[in-house]
Amino acid sequence: MARGYDRLETRGKRVREREQMAGLADAIAVLSRKRLWRKRFAGVDAAELRHWRDLAAIPVLRKEALKQLQAENRPFAELVPGDLSGVAHLFTSPGPIYEPEGADPDWWGTARAMYAAGIRKGDVVLNTFAYHLTPGGFILDAGARALGCPVIPAGPGAKETQLELIEHYRPRAYVGTPDFLKILLDAARELGRDASSIEVALVTGAALPGSLRAELEGRGVKVRQCYAIADVGLVAYETDAPDGSVNPGMVVDERIVLEIVRPGSSDPVAAGEVGEVVVSRADAVHPVIRLGTGDLSALMIEASPCGRTGPRIRGWMGRADQKAKVKGMFVDPADVDRVVKRHPEIRLARLVVTREKEQDAMELRVETEVEIDALLPKIAATLQAVTKLKGVVTRVAPGSLPRDGKVIVDERPVG
Repeated sequence: MARGYDRLETRGKRVREREQMAGLADAIAVLSRKRLWRKRFAGVDAAELRHWRDLAAIPVLRKEALKQLQAENRPFAELVPGDLSGVAHLFTSPGPIYEPEGADPDWWGTARAMYAAGIRKGDVVLNTFAYHLTPGGFILDAGARALGCPVIPAGPGAKETQLELIEHYRPRAYVGTPDFLKILLDAARELGRDASSIEVALVTGAALPGSLRAELEGRGVKVRQCYAIADVGLVAYETDAPDGSVNPGMVVDERIVLEIVRPGSSDPVAAGEVGEVVVSRADAVHPVIRLGTGDLSALMIEASPCGRTGPRIRGWMGRADQKAKVKGMFVDPADVDRVVKRHPEIRLARLVVTREKEQDAMELRVETEVEIDALLPKIAATLQAVTKLKGVVTRVAPGSLPRDGKVIVDERPVG
């Protein structure tokens, strides 16, 4: 492959795992001594962590729980040192969830994704992510400056002003959502403005359908996407195939240990199955251990043709939050997981919500290796105890439930 961003991208699998797990072990050892996190890491010997599978002993931390912890233990639930001397900026995201930015250059890690997209030192970068209160603009800004690129901190909107800046500064690179890039190019065509300097774009924050990528690239802009979140920054990014086309999936960033778990649980799924993305990052300013992102994806088994040796995911595949309101009460994937945990005979389960005789109805479909007809009433009783709602339980053949990450499926007609 062409020269990568740094040596980390071509580490051997065992070397990467050893170095990443050593960093996480250090972070866990520190957190284990803090009052708020002592219980979460009880029974986990940080010195014995060798493989990402060893992390399964630690419960996944989901956003709702983090929100509550931050509200009760301001500002960052004991995850960030009290004097904040290593923090550059303080942000908020919907929830609200509060995030710090470390003071180190490219603390969010996005320079790697920008380099993979084809952005190089000296390129002027038009950054259309917001800089107000939320971290989006800063996440990409820091990566561009780490590459040696001057940044136009444009933010979203004001397209006519942005077109003036594009004509004046001639940015080669665009970062922002794919939708806004199309808006800018459409406006330039309509108003007779010159936006031809933009040759490459790194997009995130919105879906990139194949049709939109094709349209943008047909207008002379090479488009690559990355997956980034406010809690850790870059998670994964697209790379080029040897012929210059885009490789399938996304390579996981070198700072991130990524797992795919069954939604609502802390249990990893089999390789290739769809589930919730869980991320860990060892960082002295803001360590993150098994944070549930709420996003769906799947690990890819094949190595990337680009030559990078890290794991790959299939990209963003939707949201893991599959809550359903049944007879006025919310049912959560975690409820289904609690039912499964109480009946070890169940290998996989899916709750299907329908309408029968003008009333909501639930059916829990379960896969088991052996016949469990006598156990079905007990499972139904557990389902009712957990959800406070009645439902039927049906055994289905092993392998018949889709491996698509869906724990709750709402089949009620709309409208």
